[in-house]
Amino acid sequence: MDRRSKIIIGLFAVVILGIIITEVTRTKPINWRPSYTAQSKTPFGGYVLFNELQQLFPKSEITKVDESLFYVMEDRDTTVVSSYVLINDHINLDEQELHRLLDFAAQGNSVFLAASDIDYKLRDTLNLRIDYDYTIVEDTITVEFTNTQLNAKKYQYSRGVSKSHLISVDTINTTILGYLEYGRLNDFNTAVEEIVRRPNFIKTAFGKGDFFINTTPQAFSNYYLLKGNDDYLSGAFAYLGDYPIYYDNYKKSGRVVITSPMRFVLNQTALKWAYYSTIVGLLLFVVFRAKREQRIIPVVTPLENSSVEFARTVGSLYHQNKDYTNLISKKIRFFLAHLRHRYYVNTETLTEKTFTTLASKSGKTVEECKKLIEYIIHLKNKAVHSEADLIELNKKITAFKS
Repeated sequence: MDRRSKIIIGLFAVVILGIIITEVTRTKPINWRPSYTAQSKTPFGGYVLFNELQQLFPKSEITKVDESLFYVMEDRDTTVVSSYVLINDHINLDEQELHRLLDFAAQGNSVFLAASDIDYKLRDTLNLRIDYDYTIVEDTITVEFTNTQLNAKKYQYSRGVSKSHLISVDTINTTILGYLEYGRLNDFNTAVEEIVRRPNFIKTAFGKGDFFINTTPQAFSNYYLLKGNDDYLSGAFAYLGDYPIYYDNYKKSGRVVITSPMRFVLNQTALKWAYYSTIVGLLLFVVFRAKREQRIIPVVTPLENSSVEFARTVGSLYHQNKDYTNLISKKIRFFLAHLRHRYYVNTETLTEKTFTTLASKSGKTVEECKKLIEYIIHLKNKAVHSEADLIELNKKITAFKS
């Protein structure tokens, strides 16, 4: 290796090492995207909530669900009363999941569901309507419980929260458990126009069980539980009894779905950059260092397949001479030869047995085979043929082969 190559490789190694050190040591930006997964430690993750559930329910068995609730409901013990907890910014259920969840509640179990928006079919079944007041200015909201035995204080939330609330409920089966309050701004977003107070936490009876629905899922995230609003969590979950709890970790916005064997490497920033740098380095090595070990192999142009051109030329000659009788005769001979070689059908004499044998071997109906063979017999017995005869024969043969 000459001195110039060594210098280039050394500089390249220094650059790669610098990139890796920079990526490892630099401060990572805060990820404010909603996640709500049990393992996520981002502000809007669910790590704190999941790890606090055992303290809130010391007598209950906590089961983390990492698959569709359809399978959980399929395998669970129906004789045991339990609760199912779903927390995400949006809850969308397919038809089978919805039916399983409704059956679960109807059998006397509880469903705790916290989301800014809920699947339309579930809302329609429970006779609920959810709305939200959107503004471009991030605003502060307060939430509170209606049950003074829980806690009479108001809890404030300011960052990343939506003003999602309930505007219509089934008054016969529904109990309002909490309210959301915020200031509605004027059209210029400069001043509060009015104070709005709407339900955000309800209990809806369904069959023998209940749905507990909260439209402020941010209240259950890491960010607000660590900012002193953990009393709201304990108050909201106080409505669930000391029964086994299924904590859904599948219907989450932050659920990572990676099927590649490289998923661990690509999920670690330092390893990901090291992997990419290695690939780039190998490519640069191939470009600047690899040597040709043999002479250039001349490109040999393959022989051109002129079968199509030949067929077109012959067809053009027949068409110009208008010798339809000769062309029809050849086409019939080729087609009968095709039947003999593919379906092993005797075409020396075309009888009724020919129709049935051909139909059973080709998958066509007896009627289709009969019409085709009878038309061929008609053309063979005809002395003079026209262009229309040729076109019709071609259509029938093409249809049979398709």
